[in-house]
Amino acid sequence: MISSQAIAAGRLTRLRAWMAAESIEAAYVTQPVSIAYLTGFHAEPIERLMALVVRANGATLIVPAIEREAAVRSALDVGVVSWRDGEDPYALVRDGLEGLRHIAVEKDHVTLKTFESLQALVGVGELADVAGQIRQLRRTKNAAELENLRRAAEVTDRATAQVMDRIRLGQSELAVADMIASAISSAGGTLAFESLVQFGPNSALPHHRPSDRSLQAGDLVLLDFGAAYDGYRADTTRMAVAGDPNPLQKELHRVVLDAHDAAVDAVRAGVTAGSVDAAARGVIDTHHWSDKFIHRTGHGLGLEAHEDPSLEPGATLVLEAGMVATIEPGIYMEGWGGVRIEDDVVVEAAGRRLLTQADRSLRVITG
Repeated sequence: MISSQAIAAGRLTRLRAWMAAESIEAAYVTQPVSIAYLTGFHAEPIERLMALVVRANGATLIVPAIEREAAVRSALDVGVVSWRDGEDPYALVRDGLEGLRHIAVEKDHVTLKTFESLQALVGVGELADVAGQIRQLRRTKNAAELENLRRAAEVTDRATAQVMDRIRLGQSELAVADMIASAISSAGGTLAFESLVQFGPNSALPHHRPSDRSLQAGDLVLLDFGAAYDGYRADTTRMAVAGDPNPLQKELHRVVLDAHDAAVDAVRAGVTAGSVDAAARGVIDTHHWSDKFIHRTGHGLGLEAHEDPSLEPGATLVLEAGMVATIEPGIYMEGWGGVRIEDDVVVEAAGRRLLTQADRSLRVITG
């Protein structure tokens, strides 16, 4: 296994290069996933303050005392300081930022209360934004990250095959979701996100959460889930039907699979994210289902299940080798059901490499 600590090496150097170019004296980073990316240490502090202060000549990770031992063991190239419940954590923030005037924060994460606290501590009137730069760093994966994503996809594929073989009439969406979690765990991964299990009309709701609805003859079955491996996440969607598929179910699956394949074929370094979306959308438009394709073609993957790049209509971001994204066109008919097929793809200089490999056919559930 390639550790997250090893993957984090060099990122602070790249962040500091941006800070120097923008005349930023310190970056105050508070998103747990950003801290994990920059240091190799991941924790969810809930309501407690956790922050990383990056300066030109060093970095300090501020953590609750209950996380100190894990942070010292995991974090790379940073000093670790901690605070206990009942103490003022902003005293440690002041120590890290005192005397500095040009500070950047993750504006999409800092609350008004935090901004006011920083103003009171260090007297800055305006804060720059470092969030976009961190997202940009995260877009392109190195070899170690790609290996972890490959392993996450491998676990996901094994779980897909196992679960598809075990689904039966009468099982509930919740029961199948539990089955997915068990299959991923037994294959050596953890859940990347809450699995989506959707039967019959529920499959027309892209974000429907599993319920106690039981599988009935004729139902479409949509499974959207993924495994995580050392923090890196896979994301796949596969389809089945309970009993012999009817003509409309077969047609929609064929159209969506053709759209999926067209988008995959469009992926390569140098094209725009919007052109990949257009490849999928063009197939669905040709078959006159354009009004039933209601979301983007895909999104980035990494430490989060949704990150850059976004493969959406008109997106001008140029894809680069090492970016990773989902390809997941879908067609949804309210009250009837929906079809989505999703795979994870790595952008390469001359094309693309599929990470997820599980059977994409419309599986038939007979039991």
